[in-house]
Amino acid sequence: MKILIGYKGINIGQDLLKLGAEHAKAFNATVLVVTSMLEGTEKDQKKILEAENNLDQAQVFFTAQGIACEKHLLIRGMEAGEDIVAFANEKKVDEIIIGVKSRSNVGKLLFGSTAQTVILEADCPVITVR
Repeated sequence: MKILIGYKGINIGQDLLKLGAEHAKAFNATVLVVTSMLEGTEKDQKKILEAENNLDQAQVFFTAQGIACEKHLLIRGMEAGEDIVAFANEKKVDEIIIGVKSRSNVGKLLFGSTAQTVILEADCPVITVR
């Protein structure tokens, strides 16, 4: 079994990591920790390094618990929600765990919602963490 965790950073995603670890242990699953960025130009180098560092820390978290973990920084020119869904399909993921923010319907309409896209488009179950 494979579990994909959409991950932005250590402070934001602690609850995601904990839930992912519980599910991975329960189902003897491999965890794929994924961060998606729209672009990776020279001006984005600081963000890329920060994302890679966060993914490294997440991988250490799982490895310390004896859970198989892969980290992936996706920079494929796609919006995060679309990228996560496409990657999940490519890797034949069985479950996706993502964080959600409280946002009004108007806010979702104006700014889009990564979580909304993943929830509506994914071919596997999606678990959300607030």
